[in-house]
Amino acid sequence: MSSTPTRSSLAALTLGAIGVVYGDIGTSPLYTLKEVFLPATGVALNPANLIGATSVIVWALMLVVTLKYVILILRADNRGEGGALALTALAAQAVQGRPALRRGLLLLGLFGATLFYGDSVITPAISVMGAIEGLEVATPALKPYVLPISVAILVALFFVQRFGTAAVGRVFGPVIVLWFGVLAAIGVVHIVHEPRILAALNPWQAWVFLSERGWHLFAAVGAIVLALTGAEALYADMGHFGARPIRLAWTGLVFPSLALNYLGQGALLMGDPSALENPFFRLFPAPLVLPMVALAALAAVIASQAVISGAYSMTRQAILLGFLPRLTLHHTSAAEAGQIYVPAVNWALLAGVIGAVLLFGSSSALAGAYGIAVTLTMFITTVLTYFVIRNGWRLPAALAVGATAFFLAVDALLVAGCAIKFLDGGWFPLVLGLGLFLLMSTWARGRELLMASLRQDGLALEPFIESLALGGAHRAARTAVYAVADPSLVPQALLHNLKHNQVLHETNIILNVAFHDSPVVPADERVAVTALAPGFWRVQVHYGFMESPDVPAALALCNAHGLAVSPFETSYFLSRETVVPTPGRGMTHWRERLFAALSRNASGVARFFRLPDNAVVELGTRVQI
Repeated sequence: MSSTPTRSSLAALTLGAIGVVYGDIGTSPLYTLKEVFLPATGVALNPANLIGATSVIVWALMLVVTLKYVILILRADNRGEGGALALTALAAQAVQGRPALRRGLLLLGLFGATLFYGDSVITPAISVMGAIEGLEVATPALKPYVLPISVAILVALFFVQRFGTAAVGRVFGPVIVLWFGVLAAIGVVHIVHEPRILAALNPWQAWVFLSERGWHLFAAVGAIVLALTGAEALYADMGHFGARPIRLAWTGLVFPSLALNYLGQGALLMGDPSALENPFFRLFPAPLVLPMVALAALAAVIASQAVISGAYSMTRQAILLGFLPRLTLHHTSAAEAGQIYVPAVNWALLAGVIGAVLLFGSSSALAGAYGIAVTLTMFITTVLTYFVIRNGWRLPAALAVGATAFFLAVDALLVAGCAIKFLDGGWFPLVLGLGLFLLMSTWARGRELLMASLRQDGLALEPFIESLALGGAHRAARTAVYAVADPSLVPQALLHNLKHNQVLHETNIILNVAFHDSPVVPADERVAVTALAPGFWRVQVHYGFMESPDVPAALALCNAHGLAVSPFETSYFLSRETVVPTPGRGMTHWRERLFAALSRNASGVARFFRLPDNAVVELGTRVQI
């Protein structure tokens, strides 16, 4: 991303950021203020509490989103990329010399990343249901149709994912700009009728409201935190748009519109407490309710699309960083490498979303499940950022500790507010996150054990090549590429080829693909070529965790290093390891069986590395762990 975009490109990027980044937080006014005054929170509906609660929402947006994310965390970019895994990699680099701490930060960041999937399930469910529930305001007779209409919209949303988001993406920005414009305009209308609500702009009102809650403080905060869901998207989508467009979009449109709408809802409730049944849609006169339901539904779909696309990107990052097995990835755009579709993730998310809708049944019930995953992610982000600014940026300890302590205190209050909703649904995203964490950590540990077993039983490459120089094996006039995880060992496929076919190729390439904890590897560092012996070469291909591997394209770059690789005279020999769980070694036996099952069902190496189907030979081997 250019650091000095032109005025036209900056405008386009800002428009795109409004559409993609802010869809989630932009739909929070559909349900937030209503949840604050539910009986469970213990907050009475009166003018003083309306001013105080609205003040807390506005100043929470100011402190958490503006100060923490927009001003501070957007500076912690990993070569232009953001998000949980990018920040984790950055923190791990900052403590490179402390292995135990580095491993702890990696596990913490991994847990934060798994919570994103919980958010990817809850966000589509609550956003779409919150929008469709506006039909009840238009006419109570439509209430029975809210659930089936919501399910139908969500099923359709996931079924169209395979076609890519490029066409839909072009309308994201203008639609969400219209959405925020409407939020601001209707808010101003009601503020004019009840200007007393403007007292909420005084932060003292927020302090008074919180200090008077007593033990009900956490219940109130647990509802108010709904206004902040989607804040992580600012950081996660930085690589798509850059920090400056995201900042401009927030300060120029999104934050003012949200603040005005929350103030407008507070003003409405001061004059008409009966509007609490659905204060958002009651802002509008009856003839505009149905059009607003349609616009809200479209905004909710856009908000859902953002987290669904984010789940695809997160999955690819996790695969390349070694936390997930290879999954089938479909590239839906020839121009944009970042636009991908992951069928397994898509259908798993659809099952989770429909399950959440049917299990909870309404946006109010879903609000109990919403928030805890997001606030825990915010807490983890703050912890990881400390190591970046202290160990990576080398800022003074007093500044790093002071800033971290302040934001950790805020995050801890938000987490505590959501934790009391654990039995009301907060368990749902946590169970999803913990399940994924177990799966990812099992895969990462299993790969470590597998590599250790292969190294223990493997042969050193260079002495083996020297022994082949004595002759004896027939040479085939083609190029053989042997993909290996450890380039210092003899590939199992090469041993099988010699043992069963008694043949060597004229040119033999020992290929290793390395994935790094930086998002992108420069093109001039893509390949490293080393001549080992006549007819033998070692080629290492480097990718970042935001890149899609393409081995044939990378091998074409070897021509500049003195190694000509003809795509029509090249065969790819792959080793497919069958994992055999062994009691008493490595992990517990059930985790080894889980790893073996994941390994069996992983997508093939050939498809993952974009190898030509008619040039691949797979040879199997059994490995005990």
